[in-house]
Amino acid sequence: MSITIENIVLIGSILLLISILVGKTSYKFGVPTLLLFLSIGMLAGSDGIGGIYFDNPKIAQFIGIVSLNFILFSGGLDTKWQSVKPILKEGIALSTLGVLLTAVSLGLFVYSITDFTLYESLLLGAIVSSTDAAAVFSILRSKSLALKTNLRPTLELESGSNDPMAYVLTIAFLSLVVNQDQSFWSILPLFLQQMILGGVLGIAFGYLSKLAINNIRLDFEGLYPVLVIALMFITFSATDFLGGNGFLAIYICAVYLGNHELIHKKTILQMFDGLAWLMQIVLFLTLGLLVFPSHIIPYLGIGLVVSLFLIFIARPVGVFLSLIFFKMKLRRRFYISWVGLRGAVPIVFATYPLLAGIDKAPMIFSIVFFVSVSSVLLQGTTLSIVAKWLNVGLPEKDKPLAPNDRYILNLPKSVMEEVQINAQDYAVGKRIVDLHFPDSAFISMIKRKDNFVRPGGSTIIEAHDILVVLLDHEDSMQEVKRVLQVGFV
Repeated sequence: MSITIENIVLIGSILLLISILVGKTSYKFGVPTLLLFLSIGMLAGSDGIGGIYFDNPKIAQFIGIVSLNFILFSGGLDTKWQSVKPILKEGIALSTLGVLLTAVSLGLFVYSITDFTLYESLLLGAIVSSTDAAAVFSILRSKSLALKTNLRPTLELESGSNDPMAYVLTIAFLSLVVNQDQSFWSILPLFLQQMILGGVLGIAFGYLSKLAINNIRLDFEGLYPVLVIALMFITFSATDFLGGNGFLAIYICAVYLGNHELIHKKTILQMFDGLAWLMQIVLFLTLGLLVFPSHIIPYLGIGLVVSLFLIFIARPVGVFLSLIFFKMKLRRRFYISWVGLRGAVPIVFATYPLLAGIDKAPMIFSIVFFVSVSSVLLQGTTLSIVAKWLNVGLPEKDKPLAPNDRYILNLPKSVMEEVQINAQDYAVGKRIVDLHFPDSAFISMIKRKDNFVRPGGSTIIEAHDILVVLLDHEDSMQEVKRVLQVGFV
């Protein structure tokens, strides 16, 4: 069966429904959901029982890029700056130097055991050098895995920020394979341009996006997530057009937005959480359809060798050397090494050699696919076991709340207070989103004369309003009063 305009909606909806139903029970058997999505795509493909023929790397790459936009942006929105700040240097070291060392060490190993050229070997190493954000985010959060100290923020920061580095290395080494007359050092300007512009434009678009979200008045609350989607794609495409790294830009932009007050922030977070899951399913189903298992079987041997070297040698080398100047317990380093999950991102990056038409592209794609599957299967199913073995996990009773739980879960507070707004208070005439309320409190209701007003980010505080405030603890009330009366904590 071929995919046509007439049947694509039917086929897609059926595969999506099957993926959701199967994924619902997957963790009862310890199988990562993402691997099941990939397997369903393969079973539906031309080599499987579905017989659906799909062999278009260009469309798969486009779907992959769009999906990664949503996945990285959603991960950035959920990244709490207070959690990331203490481990920012370690995260940056892992996502840059760690990725480079992993790519080079694996590339040299592939060069020594195959007939690949040096640049082809380094290209393969670059494609699988980063941990997969979709795999790490989904598996850590689906398993509700609580880790000691700052391990979890470190892992999520690394996985969310190291794809740009792997992308730059992939494009750089691919250009060296295609253009044999180029020198190795010619890729340095490209690297610096991509990373510097990506970082700067990510912050710039984050600031502009915050202004747009908080100042564009829309008639319907549901339009705000749509506005954010538009801003997300503008950030990615504009950065890419200007020569920067679009993936890095959207992640930084999302982190900026996630740590500032936004109108209808809860709605935006809920929408992107659902869209990220949808994009993960679509991405893995698409890549599963793209793969022909019969083409991979001849490369299982070399794929297994490369995968084992990556998991047990290249990844630990990258982690230990990039963290050599940081104080960190040995067992934490070992656990970071183990959470080197490869998923859909390397498979998406492996479509670039296919579209470039290099000779070894089919072999590279097959090896990368096997590496990704084996990584999710081996490492993804053992995260909890290894955490317990290394004693880096927290007991169930000591699990902390996720950074943005107060937005997503509407958790009840333990204290309720009423605050009278006086005419001379700072809050008069200000929108709630501009007051920068402490995280430990929020306004649940406003009494205005004889009416009750349901508060939102764009609600303007008026003199003589009575605010019904819910707080985590009574001590927060002093912070709330200072914000309302003088404008700062």
